[in-house]
Amino acid sequence: MNELVLALAVNGLVWGLIVALIALGLSIIFGLLDVINVAHGDFFMLGTVGGLVVATSTGSFWIALAIVPLIGLILGAVIERLVIRPTLRQASLTIVTTFGLSMIIQEVVRATYGAQPRRMAAPIDGTIPLFGINYEIYRIAAAAFAALFLIAFFLFLNRTKLGTWIRAVRHDPETATSLGIPVTLVTAFTFALGTAMALLGGVIAAPITTVDFRSGVDILPVCFMAVIIGGLGNLQGTVAAAIMLAVLEGVVTSFVDPTTARIASLVIMSVALLVRPHGLFAGATR
Repeated sequence: MNELVLALAVNGLVWGLIVALIALGLSIIFGLLDVINVAHGDFFMLGTVGGLVVATSTGSFWIALAIVPLIGLILGAVIERLVIRPTLRQASLTIVTTFGLSMIIQEVVRATYGAQPRRMAAPIDGTIPLFGINYEIYRIAAAAFAALFLIAFFLFLNRTKLGTWIRAVRHDPETATSLGIPVTLVTAFTFALGTAMALLGGVIAAPITTVDFRSGVDILPVCFMAVIIGGLGNLQGTVAAAIMLAVLEGVVTSFVDPTTARIASLVIMSVALLVRPHGLFAGATR
């Protein structure tokens, strides 16, 4: 039993790192644009579908891992210009437009890709002994990929000129404008980057989850929970909360069914918000 609990906790850690990557994209979009992006889960779904399609067409998962996030960057820039920017100053309207975008994405994928869930073969075969069971090597690799991309994101945010611009616009857009920072360009790039991160998470997750046009519906609540528990605007807090929630669900799943485990996460979020209304890691990171 102890081995099972440990294995499920490791599963939770792997999934938590992937969710952290996706939730981080959601967090930077909200933190900079004040947009509650209901379609963010569907961007993750596009990553899983795109990863499967590209990997199948080219015969290489690694090509999909390189290409699909770039497609996400372009897609995000187009969506920001055509859908988000016209409604940017009306928060309630952005919810409606991104919800409509979510429905459109799901229907387009269902019509073109199909409604039947599929599985993607892991690009790295084999298992290794872990806590008394044979654990898939790719799951460990997926956790490593997600962790590396998370580190790369924070290095980009803190060590590059564009990252400094993003932090400046998040902190005070009016002052950033007066300093000559191209705020419109920064906001467009930030939405595109958040979108690309969701698609990247989808590609990494594709071999360990079901590739289905409805998978975004399942991932979105977890991402929102991570953003809220982590503290709105706190990027490191979002990462920590995503990992914490996923490990918790992984451990609880060894005792109860997955639905009850998700309910436990919701209870934890409710209690956390009662104790710390601004999140466990309140205070935006600039």
